[in-house]
Parts: sequence; C-alpha cells; structure tokens
Amino acid sequence: MEKRIENLEALEQEARNFIHALAPGEKATLVTLSGELGAGKTTFTQALAQALGVAETVTSPTFVLEKIYELPASAPFRRLVHIDAYRLNGGHELASLGFSELMKDVGNLIVLEWPERVANMLPPATVAITLIPEADGARTMTYA
Repeated sequence: MEKRIENLEALEQEARNFIHALAPGEKATLVTLSGELGAGKTTFTQALAQALGVAETVTSPTFVLEKIYELPASAPFRRLVHIDAYRLNGGHELASLGFSELMKDVGNLIVLEWPERVANMLPPATVAITLIPEADGARTMTYA
C-alpha cells in the first residue's frame, strides 16, 4: 500500500492510524523504517510514541543506537524500542543491543530505522515502511 503524506500533521495522523492497526503477536512486533536521511523516519517514530502515550521527548538514537520507552498500561504494548542501525556494520552488531531477547518479548514494539544495514540478521518485519521525500515537501509512504 502506498500513501502520499502532504505535511507533518498528516504524518502524525498516519502514525496514530497505524498504531491502532497493530496488535501484539506471538513475539515482538517489528516495524522497519527505510528512507534516506531526512525522509521522516524519526519523525514518524516520534508520532508513534506520542500516540502510544510516551510523555518524554523522543529523539533519534543515532549515537546511542537504542532507546527503550516504557508505555502506559492503556497502550497495546509494554515498551517501545527505538533502534537506529545507521551506524551498525552488519546484523551481528544487533547482538550487543540484546536484539534476540527483545524480539522474544510480545510486549515490545520495535521500530528499527535503517534495516538494510542489518538485513543479514533481521527476521521478517511485521510491517516494513519506506518513506520517500518528494520535491514539494510531501512524503510517499509505502507499507509492505
């Protein structure tokens, strides 16, 4: 499915709609976000976090690689795990983040930016999203 997202407000609304379509499964829910620098991956994750009730400021984990946010009891998941794989040099580096253990917990919603950097060790995503910025400031968002 492909959608054109006109502006930041529309991206935030898309994140709210998306989170309502997700439900925990038999293991962690893995959402991957692909797109060039500035495509809106972190902005989409921030909107997801807000829709899930995260009160603290959500920033890109580019330098710390991973941030974990506890979610309120009203959320469909217990934790939002935000991983930025941009600085990783292959899937084997996910081990230092405890990725295998994170994937075993059905209460985790894992949002992973730059999945192509760790594709050799990544299980199939529950949902794979690609964001493509357009010249007019809009974004094309593709779900797979």
